[in-house]
Amino acid sequence: MAAKKSITNKLLWIFAIGQFGWSLLSGIVANWMVYYYTGSPDAQNPNTGIFASGITQNPILFKFTLFGLVLAVGRIFDALTDPLIAGWSDRSNYRGGRRIPFMRAIAVPFALVTIMLFVLPQTGSVVVNDVILFALLMVFYLFMTIFCTPYNALIAELGDTQEHRINVSTYISFTFIVGQSLSFMLPNVAGMLEGAVGQKNSIRFAVAIMCTIACAAMLIPSFYIKERDYIDSKPSQTKPFASLLRTFQNGQFRRFVYSDVIYFFALTLFQTGLAFYETKLMGIEDKWTFVLTATMTAISVILYPAVNKLAPRLGKKKLIITGFFAYAVVFLITFICGQGLYWGFIVAVCAAIPMAILGILPQACVADVAELSRLETGEDRSGMFFAARTFAFKMGQALAMVVFTSVTVSKTPASYRNTALIATVTCLIGACLFFLYNEKMILGRIGELKGKER
Repeated sequence: MAAKKSITNKLLWIFAIGQFGWSLLSGIVANWMVYYYTGSPDAQNPNTGIFASGITQNPILFKFTLFGLVLAVGRIFDALTDPLIAGWSDRSNYRGGRRIPFMRAIAVPFALVTIMLFVLPQTGSVVVNDVILFALLMVFYLFMTIFCTPYNALIAELGDTQEHRINVSTYISFTFIVGQSLSFMLPNVAGMLEGAVGQKNSIRFAVAIMCTIACAAMLIPSFYIKERDYIDSKPSQTKPFASLLRTFQNGQFRRFVYSDVIYFFALTLFQTGLAFYETKLMGIEDKWTFVLTATMTAISVILYPAVNKLAPRLGKKKLIITGFFAYAVVFLITFICGQGLYWGFIVAVCAAIPMAILGILPQACVADVAELSRLETGEDRSGMFFAARTFAFKMGQALAMVVFTSVTVSKTPASYRNTALIATVTCLIGACLFFLYNEKMILGRIGELKGKER
């Protein structure tokens, strides 16, 4: 058997470009679908709820809105398909590897369905639009799973050492927030196009431009990285849901997931409401959203080297707990904020710290647990560990979508503040739960078993 090529930081950066692509697509849907399909326009932000008349807006079950339920069902469907795709990927033996062939095949369809979400639910029938929106969201989440689940598995497989696991987590965190930040430019791009194509079409063209960029980014690592040149991957023999059950039987993984679910519930509440917090509570034009996000991203990136260096010294656990408490402070500031652009900058600056920490280190924790499992069992189920994590936190995201759209059904400033308060409380609970995770034992055991492996 030919010797495998060495994994370099250059390779990890090329891999991270794919994260930029899918995070841009995800950001377009997560940050702007609720904004454009619900809410009501005002003189300062005339595009709020611009597509709302096309779909059902009134609550259909208690205070649950159709849009909130559709988004929640989409996340649940997404979560349920994660272990299926992970099992398929773990058990596959394609010539191009276990992960890259999935990424290469789905990048273009993934970008196309994102465009369709802002184009097709625009018929003259509200019922037809509701059905189309539901179907497209299911397909969107399925395609995202087909790309992201194999992609995430490569985090552990390319992270062959503790240094590489932290580095690749740092790089993909950087490209993730760049993709998310770029998605906030949607109103700015639409504004430049509005005079030529009209108000609604400017948004659709802006989405299409961003999706094209995202697609190119996803294809770069898919064609550049020759998976079998670097990874000696053997197909797993465990069936998908048996593998998922075995993954959740891992005690340390469960302890990590407890806090992760709550964190993503809180973060999804906040991210879904961010455009509303800025426009409805702080009185900021939506075109400032990108500037504020870019400020947050820039400061966060400046902090990346510090997080990267501190993680091995202080431990990922201590930094993650710090990140939880810091995010809770950000959510609380949002709850009490007043009007003025300076409030937006206060939130942006404060959020940069937990964004840097929690953008990097949780993936490295999952990679650690997956690596320990491989060393103890002799079976590489990296795909399932990352899928099990996403299965769990997407349940938290689904609940957050329902809660947000239900709490804000009145569309009052107080209702938006309440979502920030809920995020504050749940984030504090997540911080407390993460104290149960035993990072020291995991890293010590990995070192011990790798010494024997040599």
